[in-house]
Amino acid sequence: MPLPAAPSPAAPARRLALYAAVVCALAVAAAAVSFARGSWLGVVWVLLAGVSSNMAWYYTRRARAGRPAR
Repeated sequence: MPLPAAPSPAAPARRLALYAAVVCALAVAAAAVSFARGSWLGVVWVLLAGVSSNMAWYYTRRARAGRPAR
């Protein structure tokens, strides 16, 4: 029976990019709900969406380059 193939070094970066993209989408939805209710707490959600968006792009580019995550 052959051994399973080892995961590629870019696999953790792809997974982190996906998680960051999900967090970004949820933060945007939370910001929309907060602003719709008239709460200024939506500003915090917008900032979280910006940070998670940058993380998603960073890990996506790292996965495409094939470099392992630190």
